[in-house]
Amino acid sequence: MTLPDTMRAVAIAAPGGPDTLVPTRRPRPTPGPGEVLIQVAAAGVNRPDVLQRLGRYQPPPGVSDLPGLEVAGVIADAAPDVGAWKFGDPVCALLAGGGYAEYCVAPAVQCLPIPSGLDSTAAAALPETVFTVWANVFERGRLREGERLLVHGGSSGIGTMAIQMAAAAGARVMVTAGSREKCDACLRLGAERTANYREQDFVAVARDWTDGRGVDVILDMVGGSYLPRNLEALAIEGRLVQIAVLDASKAELNLTTLLHKRLTLTGSTLRPRSPAEKGAIARELREHVWPWIEAGRVRPVLHATFPLERAAEAHRVMESSAHVGKLVLLVKPS
Repeated sequence: MTLPDTMRAVAIAAPGGPDTLVPTRRPRPTPGPGEVLIQVAAAGVNRPDVLQRLGRYQPPPGVSDLPGLEVAGVIADAAPDVGAWKFGDPVCALLAGGGYAEYCVAPAVQCLPIPSGLDSTAAAALPETVFTVWANVFERGRLREGERLLVHGGSSGIGTMAIQMAAAAGARVMVTAGSREKCDACLRLGAERTANYREQDFVAVARDWTDGRGVDVILDMVGGSYLPRNLEALAIEGRLVQIAVLDASKAELNLTTLLHKRLTLTGSTLRPRSPAEKGAIARELREHVWPWIEAGRVRPVLHATFPLERAAEAHRVMESSAHVGKLVLLVKPS
């Protein structure tokens, strides 16, 4: 295969609104040691892409300035030291950036085979969500069979995946969402209980659902004013896992509640972690989560797809929070 010297891409012209996402041409990247080159068929759109566009979330040093944290496609080239993948292998991959393009490079250890039964469009919606949920709900949150999980933002891409993965692991799930329609969508995915945060107090709903005991694990992307309420909603020995701060990054903490309930507060970000760390998560996913996906117990929820050149439209939908599940960009070959 003769690879082109340049490629189509969507870049951030300047920090700002969706219209700062502009189609452009860039030099095709070359894989470095331990990396593969992926010919991209589809790229997932995620909230961190929006934050990067706004100038609030810069890529790590040495990473492409193009947005895009997950893709699916085929292996087009690989560094000489990569033996796990060969030309033409269908893969999906977690990236630190660069996914809004016809080609991208990824550490080989962060690639996974496209699960049987899924096409590249659906597979592009997997990496950011499954890596995040596994690392936070199962590793940091230590969710176990029979326990109860509260997911804030249950209709988001992360939320819809967390519901299904927790249910597949034998846990019970409650979610918050912003409308009756979104709550109903979460119930269809396996949630047992919902709280419309515009109309209901999720702490009261969680206590009712657990007969006053509280939930074992909370996955929160809101932060700010949710912190004291999350502590109220947790059971003795409960674990709060923070993965974003959409409301605010600072909040008042009642240490007495923390002590009396013996709570664990933890959290993480995925993007800055090393390829070795992400590769370890990938191995766990292939062992534990890929069988769930191939058995049909877990599936990415796709809200809409857009051509690569209409990435700005996808960002508008993302910022409206009108979607349920994932938004994906489709990349047609030149």
